[in-house]
Amino acid sequence: MTHQLPSVIPSCAWSRPIGLGWDNPYTVRYASNIDDGPWHGMPLGGFGAGCIGRSSRGDFNLWHIDGGEHLFKNIPACQFSVFESDGSSSQAYALSAEAPEDKSLKSWQWYPKSTDRITTGTYYALYPRSWFVYENVFQSTLTCEQFSPVWANNYQESSYPVAIFLWTAKNPTDQPLTLSIMLTWENMVGWFTNALKSPEVKMRDDGSPVYEYQPKLDDSQYNFNQLIENTDSVGILLGRLGMTEPIDEGEGQWCIATCKHPQVEIFYHARTNPVGTGEDVWQSFAKDGFLPNYEDETLAMEGERVGTALTVRFTLQPGETLEIPFALSWDLPITEFAAGVRYYRRYTDFFDRNANNAWKIAHTALEAYQNWRSQIEVWQKPILEDENLPSWFKMALFNELYDLTSGGTLWSAATQHDPFGQFAVLECLDYRWYESLDVRLYGSFGLLMLFPELEKSVIRAFARAIPASDEKTRVIGYYHTIGAESPMAARKIAGATPHDLGAPNEHVWEKTNYTSYQDCNLWKDLGSDFVLQVYRDFLLTGADDVEFLAECWDAIVQTLNYLKSFDLDGDGIPENSGAPDQTFDDWRLRGVSAYCGGLWLAALEAAIAISKILIENPVEKPNIASLEENIKTYETWLAKSVPVYQEKLWNGKYYRLDSESGSDVVMADQLCGQFYAKLLGLPDIVPTNRAKSALKTVYQACFLKFHNGEFGAANGLRPDGSPENPDATHPLEVWTGINFGLAAFLVQMGMKDEAFKMAEAVVKQIYENGLQFRTPEAITAVGTFRACTYLRAMAIWAIYLVLE
Repeated sequence: MTHQLPSVIPSCAWSRPIGLGWDNPYTVRYASNIDDGPWHGMPLGGFGAGCIGRSSRGDFNLWHIDGGEHLFKNIPACQFSVFESDGSSSQAYALSAEAPEDKSLKSWQWYPKSTDRITTGTYYALYPRSWFVYENVFQSTLTCEQFSPVWANNYQESSYPVAIFLWTAKNPTDQPLTLSIMLTWENMVGWFTNALKSPEVKMRDDGSPVYEYQPKLDDSQYNFNQLIENTDSVGILLGRLGMTEPIDEGEGQWCIATCKHPQVEIFYHARTNPVGTGEDVWQSFAKDGFLPNYEDETLAMEGERVGTALTVRFTLQPGETLEIPFALSWDLPITEFAAGVRYYRRYTDFFDRNANNAWKIAHTALEAYQNWRSQIEVWQKPILEDENLPSWFKMALFNELYDLTSGGTLWSAATQHDPFGQFAVLECLDYRWYESLDVRLYGSFGLLMLFPELEKSVIRAFARAIPASDEKTRVIGYYHTIGAESPMAARKIAGATPHDLGAPNEHVWEKTNYTSYQDCNLWKDLGSDFVLQVYRDFLLTGADDVEFLAECWDAIVQTLNYLKSFDLDGDGIPENSGAPDQTFDDWRLRGVSAYCGGLWLAALEAAIAISKILIENPVEKPNIASLEENIKTYETWLAKSVPVYQEKLWNGKYYRLDSESGSDVVMADQLCGQFYAKLLGLPDIVPTNRAKSALKTVYQACFLKFHNGEFGAANGLRPDGSPENPDATHPLEVWTGINFGLAAFLVQMGMKDEAFKMAEAVVKQIYENGLQFRTPEAITAVGTFRACTYLRAMAIWAIYLVLE
């Protein structure tokens, strides 16, 4: 039997045979970093609501339910199963191609995995939709489409904690077929919160601060399941007796539900044993495709775990097709950071905050899923139908947005001060702090283009943080890694732009600069990054939100003055200190650097432009004289800086790494400042002919001469493609987001073919080697990666922006 690709699945979707493993997947570079292995699928769930993941072998294994925390674990009782009978014979499978490692559910029959010779089906993914197409096992044609209601400029449903599983069953035979589809789920209420309320922060071997996360897995005491229905739907509500007042993190409800239909019988088993043999549901399901309609709201005792099951059964005549929706929802309204620091999640703006809304959310989904899917299709259609865009690019463009769901995402309820709530995505799972400003200089383009109000909320948080200070001192992890004694550094100096907006174990948005790997008060790119992102967000969201500029203006003045204090020789450009003091935080730059110096020039131009806008479009009572004085100051600095940048760094072919190290390394991202200046319609910071010469040199040295362009562009190589230091870390890594940013620059400068070759090489490495839906910061030529689920990779949207 063969199965043609259903028309609803876009041809550019990423695909993988169900259950087929990887021969040589990428492995983690450092043992202390997270490496879950390659079994990652597209996440399901709304922004900031928590999410789950289901891999291409069919198991539910990713549980980002607790804001900012990571759990990768197959929970076997969370499962779809299918029964099929033609009247003379029958078969039933749980639709995971991997039996439980803990030997539970022994009576269940597990779906056969694909091999190199025969496929049992295919998994497809194009965020926020994914599909399982089952082949060569059942007589019927079966497809399960999965999605959550995420689409551009949707600030309501995109926050919902819900997933739709839309089953399409067709009978291609000449005899009737009876099918049953069963969803089983474990009651996990109370599991997803840290049992360690004040975990100790330690320094990992790579110098990063870490703390232990101990979710309350298996703690199901007092959990119970309840049958619930109305005229349209039937569901099982998974709750817990004795929730606190006010609600604690992890408390609330889950719900599984389906629609009533005249052609469908619905069966249930409200209280199952999720860790036993599984006979309580499998015996009747595998025999005749039904459940005993057993209701039991008995509370789980200490040490006991409880599950539930919901089944639909129907008969298809030859040629007949039926569509069956299931909804999975959860209502866990609280995200807690440090003990007692609690926020309501964004979706609570649209449902009550009493933690009793899982059924309401599921029922809403079952009523609205067709409209939701149409909204997603309308949003994606212009890109999917654009014949000028290659399929691999369309695939990666949408799939890299997975990070907005599973990047430890926070989205708080609205307040008067933040009418769309506050938003944040982790730098990555290994560096667990939010919205690292140097990283989001690249990685925020997706958020900016699709959810501009959320993008501006992040920048407002940085603007509020710049004047703040935290004089508490701490050691710097970088010195630990090189075996040197660390100076004590203040956490946050007033006027310095913070590196990040904090971490899940403290108070995100309020307590910034969580990372202590370097002293971020000394960084020479963060202030410029902030100014450029302010102006970028203003221009690319309509160029009419002058109030946004006004909100950020005082912080712009402060941070530029602070950054200028590092111009020790008075030449107009702040010098790098020799310590790694910028986004390449293992890479020592000395004196004026191409990277930081270029960002500084572009930031001065942006600040001048912002000043003029605020003068011409006054908000409340602006100090015009002060604004005019700022313009004079920035113009003076700029006039002095531009020739210095050229004189100290241009070598006739490209811009030197810096002015004092004597290095001849070609830095791949040497002209990020020029890219931003051109993007924002500002004067060029370097002549066009020099920019093109530098780009061509980068393309040759860092991309083509680095393993023949197989992996993407390395961060820094000598002009002949050789490493300056074979033992260096950052220069010899291929950074996914830097490559996408560099590709955007290439497009901008008329080198589209080169841009696509470079970007395609990176996409191929990610999506063919088991890194899908956990895109790392860095890959190496020996098949290792570092820092999975990385924010910077969403820079692929910068390519689309300049193409448009």
